[in-house]
Amino acid sequence: MPKEDEFLYGEFPKNFWWSVATSAYQVEGGWREDGKGLSIWDQFSHTPLKISNGHTGDVACDSYHKIEEDVEMLKSLKVSHYRFSISWARVLPDGTTRYINEIGLNYYERLIDALLAANIMPQVTIYHWDLPQALQNIGGWENDTIVQRFKEYAELLFQRLGDKVKFWITLNEPYNVLMRTLGTAVPPPLLSLSAGISIRPGQAPYVVAHNLIKAHAEVWHLYNKTYRAKQGGLISITINSDWAEPRNPHNQEDISAARRSLQFFLGWFAHPIFKTGDYNEVMKTRIRERSLAQGLNQSRLPEFTESEKQRIKGTYDYFGLNHYTTVLTYNMNYPAITDRSWLNSGSSWLKVAPFGFRKLLKWIKEEYNNPPIYVTENGISERGASDFNDTLRTHYYRSYINEALKAIVLDGVDLRGYTAWALMDNFEWAEGFDEKFGLYHVNFTDPDLPRHPKASARYYSQIINCNGFPDPATHLFYSCTTAWTPNPISDLFDDILI
Repeated sequence: MPKEDEFLYGEFPKNFWWSVATSAYQVEGGWREDGKGLSIWDQFSHTPLKISNGHTGDVACDSYHKIEEDVEMLKSLKVSHYRFSISWARVLPDGTTRYINEIGLNYYERLIDALLAANIMPQVTIYHWDLPQALQNIGGWENDTIVQRFKEYAELLFQRLGDKVKFWITLNEPYNVLMRTLGTAVPPPLLSLSAGISIRPGQAPYVVAHNLIKAHAEVWHLYNKTYRAKQGGLISITINSDWAEPRNPHNQEDISAARRSLQFFLGWFAHPIFKTGDYNEVMKTRIRERSLAQGLNQSRLPEFTESEKQRIKGTYDYFGLNHYTTVLTYNMNYPAITDRSWLNSGSSWLKVAPFGFRKLLKWIKEEYNNPPIYVTENGISERGASDFNDTLRTHYYRSYINEALKAIVLDGVDLRGYTAWALMDNFEWAEGFDEKFGLYHVNFTDPDLPRHPKASARYYSQIINCNGFPDPATHLFYSCTTAWTPNPISDLFDDILI
């Protein structure tokens, strides 16, 4: 690829969105306050030996009580947008509209008002993994009645928040929702089959994915038909994907394995929504072959009806992408074997390989007819004692964001926004508070949970203020890189050059 090994100086397009993200269970706390119902993560985190060091999200970063402090951090970063999620169980304690928890809904109304007062636009994720436990008890995403429950929940949010929210994400990382039902990723609450839901082993992830896609489509159509004209927002889905790099770029089997990996990862959801309304042929063929070889009389992959295909196809306003890392792929198993061999992070699965970011963006452009793309998560973790001079994270953002700039300038990718994960250190699912992704450090040993910026926060703010990477040879360089909202701890940092 052109300039693959070179740093590119330049600016992002005017009106490019700069954002940072969190999710409800990871930061809010207040797990039983003001009428909130239990979520599957409330339940799971209280199960012995499931979460590192016995951590829970009961308090987390206490964002439920710290709207003002969180908004001040966002103002210091100078982001234009803030991505956060709604806790379904905080708004609808049993997951249904039989009872609306007005106090919980008021929390999000106050947060949105505070953001708008600070000239920061909200990006709202409707579902970020914290399903109400009451719905899980009747099968959760395996039970197709959840499609209607999700639609009713989303409609409440559109009715009550839609006049102020102009960017909606239906589902966060649906691939991880379904893969975690297999126990093949960081384990969340596993599926409950105790309520009359009977699905063959090995079939559950496909059923979950099927329902996730239909639920997304129904909510998109609801917004498009009933709310778009008067509220004027955008709505789509966020899909996560690594880039799959062939271990041997000259070996056709490895190249095929890499492409197959992308179709089973990103393409599982993107192909129905962004192309045909149906699963891609790689998946359909492979899963059918494996199913028949196992003695089944049909594929474990469900089929959409023709009317469902038409309803699913084109249910997007943008392509939401979460990306963190790249895997080496080779052809030794089904669907492919992946390996990671680059610079380590605080997460075993996350290696620093920025070139894959640009390649994935270009692949999405070519595979899905150049959709507008918003990167809705990108970041890196660290472990151990907190280091305010987090050079690894600063290096990660510098290199990955520069690859995003190359994708726009050199490859013609229609990238319109970038979101850093995460605003602050938070509850990282099964890893508890051990993995730290935050631009801001949170002192979890202090009951007040104070937040302080790391060097990466200042650096990200400089990129935002410059809208990219101005050439240091020009006299304009320091005029944008030195801008930073005063904070006593920032005096600890040396100036960071972009």
